[in-house]
Amino acid sequence: PAGRYGAVMAEPGDLAAREPQDAAPEAGWVEPVLAQEFPGLSLAFVEVQGGRGRSPEPVREQLRELSDRFAGAQAINLRQQPIPWAYRVFFRHIGLDPDRTPPPAEEVSLNRMRDGRFAPRNRLDDALTLAVAEVGVALTAFDADRVEGRLGLRQADEKEQLEGRITPLEAGTIVIADERRPLEILFGAKAEGRGVTRKTGRTAIAAVGVRGVPDVALEEALWVASSAMLA
Repeated sequence: PAGRYGAVMAEPGDLAAREPQDAAPEAGWVEPVLAQEFPGLSLAFVEVQGGRGRSPEPVREQLRELSDRFAGAQAINLRQQPIPWAYRVFFRHIGLDPDRTPPPAEEVSLNRMRDGRFAPRNRLDDALTLAVAEVGVALTAFDADRVEGRLGLRQADEKEQLEGRITPLEAGTIVIADERRPLEILFGAKAEGRGVTRKTGRTAIAAVGVRGVPDVALEEALWVASSAMLA
């Protein structure tokens, strides 16, 4: 995307300097009642080839470089930066305590402090880690072949269930959904069988935007993640 949004947690690395992939982000839909209650709430997604599996060496090297650039001072000041702060505010608005359930950028930071580095895990998790660390935007992913239609945000209906869960969702719970069913509780559990595995052929990466997070940041995060997936 034109006019790259500056990194939140670290200076942009090699992946952010590469030419963008052909796949352009697509805007997801937002249920009108949610759009009215939470101005600025949005979703964008992109589909890329591949799923989980061992990360290639360029991605593992990018994690090592990011680990070196990410210092303790950055973690301490992270909450005060615009994008992480926007998610903290939104978490409180939807009843999540950001000190108990850290927003994405803070969770990545905590993992870095706990492990002493950004440890490589698999192609998808490493791609998401790089994107969240570079930009700070909330990302999630689904098996694109198990998604029906476009992705969006809505409230769960009464007695609606998330696949793999016995307890029905509480009516009004915000979910990421396709055009037939809920796929994930927003910032929570994912429906059984909808996540990305080693056998996944295509991955749908979704970025959740909230008030205070510009659209270009969502595009940047999706671009970094998809570049890592296709490295």
